[in-house]
Amino acid sequence: MPVFLGLLATWALIGWQTRGRWVQVEPMHDRDAPRTEREVNAELDFWQSIKGAIAAGALLLAFLFAPWPREHVALVAAGLLLMSRRLHSSRMLGLVDWELLVLFSGLFVVNDAMQRTGIPAEIIADLAAWGVDLRALGPLFIATLLLSNVVSNVPAVMLLLPLANQAMSGPVLALVSTLAGNFLVVGSIANLIVVGAAARQGVRIDWRRHARTGVPVTLASLAICAVYLWLRVHALR
Repeated sequence: MPVFLGLLATWALIGWQTRGRWVQVEPMHDRDAPRTEREVNAELDFWQSIKGAIAAGALLLAFLFAPWPREHVALVAAGLLLMSRRLHSSRMLGLVDWELLVLFSGLFVVNDAMQRTGIPAEIIADLAAWGVDLRALGPLFIATLLLSNVVSNVPAVMLLLPLANQAMSGPVLALVSTLAGNFLVVGSIANLIVVGAAARQGVRIDWRRHARTGVPVTLASLAICAVYLWLRVHALR
């Protein structure tokens, strides 16, 4: 329910901000300019799309119900997707955004290194001594919002997950980290993917342009989320 209501609020805010400018009349870039290799390869391949959708569905079912190690299942699915008689492996590998993968991997490496230093535990203990218990839902809500826009939402969840020891801690982490990722462009890897894809189509989205929409959308959706969580918490009592 909060996701659906947040989606409606997002559409309303975007529609209001872009009123009169919803349709792009002028060309975004020179259509006569030579297309890059990535743009040529970006044309829809129905068979590869169907194969990817089947693999994603199988992964979801395996993650939910199978006892197999998830990393092994993901690697097997990736290997199967790379097997193709029609699409050469070198061409397929050329479509992978390696820079983004390195960035994502680096986030997890830095996150693990930070946890091993013991600094996060010390910060949590210091905040608790000052009366800010991050295991409580309110402080956890705020910490997830702030941390998601400092280290990105996925590493933020990894850092805060050990504190999720209440019945509603999981929903708080899931909802707030996802919605908070829209606040700034660095709040989510998904934002960087979209910004990169838009740049390849001639649409430049800098952090100011993103924030003009991202900030109000995030505040509206988080307000809806806060009301929903408050009602859920009081319903459980």
